[in-house]
Amino acid sequence: MARIALAALLVVVAVLAGGARAQLMEGFYAHSCPPAEKIIKDYVMEHIPRVPGIAATLLRTHFHDCFVRGCDASVLLNATGGNEAEKDAAPNLTLRSFGFIDRIKAIVEKECPGVVSCADILALAARDSVVVTGGPFWSVPTGRRDGTVSIKQEALDQIPAPTMNFTELLQSFQNKSLNLADLVWLSGAHTIGIGHCNSFSERLYNFTGRGGPGDADPSLDPAYAANLRRTKCPTPTDNTTIVEMDPGSFRTFDLSYYRGVLKRRGLFQSDAALITDAAAKADILSVVNGPPELFFQVFAASMVKMGAIEVKTGSEGEIRKHCAVVNKH
Repeated sequence: MARIALAALLVVVAVLAGGARAQLMEGFYAHSCPPAEKIIKDYVMEHIPRVPGIAATLLRTHFHDCFVRGCDASVLLNATGGNEAEKDAAPNLTLRSFGFIDRIKAIVEKECPGVVSCADILALAARDSVVVTGGPFWSVPTGRRDGTVSIKQEALDQIPAPTMNFTELLQSFQNKSLNLADLVWLSGAHTIGIGHCNSFSERLYNFTGRGGPGDADPSLDPAYAANLRRTKCPTPTDNTTIVEMDPGSFRTFDLSYYRGVLKRRGLFQSDAALITDAAAKADILSVVNGPPELFFQVFAASMVKMGAIEVKTGSEGEIRKHCAVVNKH
């Protein structure tokens, strides 16, 4: 049965990926910069084992980039002339991957000046970071160009918030031409990485506004909530402590995140929201007890779709020399 399901999923992956490749193409740099993908992969493979938390951050940075102005590396741009950029918005303040991407870019630039976009480097590094944590490999179509505009307010308006309910989450994804299945599978990225107490402390202390430990989110497993209050987030105002999104397995790309969500132990309201919708819950149940390859295939397909959101290609945008600043003309 699992083999039949996997075969069907592979067909779905091929169809979805084909749509994305209408604008992008695999091996875009095969002639202009043949070593590009290997340079990126080697850097990720060498450094992430030393700093495992960067894997989740790279994945999140790619996601946050694609949801604002498409996958154009606008999240990597610094503020200019007093105008705050996407990276200055609250959802991006905890991204710790900017220096990591800059170092990769410098190596690629030395090999092939002015050829490989920051947007492609980010997409490839995100894929390689999933692989190094035990997740799937997928072919990343390339050819993205870098944007030249980055606006803080757009990040605030368009990046899905951890406090969203299912209706809000689905609308946010549909605004970017993603569907319910993409929402479910891309949420699986929470199998790696951490969250800060202040991003979910209302679920522990002040869910209805009454305040105190007795005002916890009823959708959160009471024993899990009590443990979080006791051992992780002892005060409602803690904004520095970090908590594993997938306890005991946060450095391994696997199915345990979904198992936690089904036990009502998702860290964010947006995690808990996944099982409030019958179709989303059915999707989770369809993979959670199967081989990891089932999840890996659908996750990879959704990543290819996401990586193609509103991409700039051809003569649009530019190939930035430095990812944090636009080129001087």
